[in-house]
Amino acid sequence: MAKDPFLPVDDEARGLAKKLMRTARSGALATNDAESGMPFASLVQVGTDLDGSPVILTSQLSVHTRLLEADPRCSLLLSSTGKGDPLAHPRLSLLAKAHRLERESDEAQNIRRRYLLQHPKAELYVDFPDFAFWRLDVASGSLNGGFGRAYRMAKEDLLADLSEFFDFYDFEAQAVEHMNEDHADAVALYATQLCGAREGAWRMIGIDPEGVQIALGDEILRLPFPRALTGPHEVRPMLIRLANEARGRIA
Repeated sequence: MAKDPFLPVDDEARGLAKKLMRTARSGALATNDAESGMPFASLVQVGTDLDGSPVILTSQLSVHTRLLEADPRCSLLLSSTGKGDPLAHPRLSLLAKAHRLERESDEAQNIRRRYLLQHPKAELYVDFPDFAFWRLDVASGSLNGGFGRAYRMAKEDLLADLSEFFDFYDFEAQAVEHMNEDHADAVALYATQLCGAREGAWRMIGIDPEGVQIALGDEILRLPFPRALTGPHEVRPMLIRLANEARGRIA
């Protein structure tokens, strides 16, 4: 009897998978071609919804758009990059169903704002009439964290719980703007002191119940909170706590 190659899912594995989902700027999307019976893979830019669900922006001219319209089942491969053997770096395969967002809906507008913070150059074409956002509703995932570190992950292992975060899109937008305009020094300290990143004009691009995203050019960092928040009222105290921790490391 073959040995099960998958390890029990633990917090370290969940953290690694969520980091990949929140920091990957692109991924390989596999869709189903019913006519040929063959899978079709393509490279797509990836953003995230508040709970971590992947979001893609596609043109009606793309083959994968037409295939998703016919069959929403898909898989998305996310991978970290670095020197050396590419198979030595973590990667995550997600199984999902794609859901196209109505262009003028509040949902699509919220996704648009978050996506452009991660992909500012998409401003050039995001409003073209043949482009639309799709959210990939995750069903499960398979994480390979390196040699001998394979995990089969459920939806609950991969997405943040938003049940107590009502109307959080507006709250997040205001908080992100406030941090970048009035506390840019703290954002930079999050990057350099808590994430070990290089010096630079780092900007906050996202806040969710489990952490923040920070960007400098094409580089995106994930700073997880020490614990998941239970509501929006805990965001400000947590950001202050992290800023004090970062300043303490300098002292």
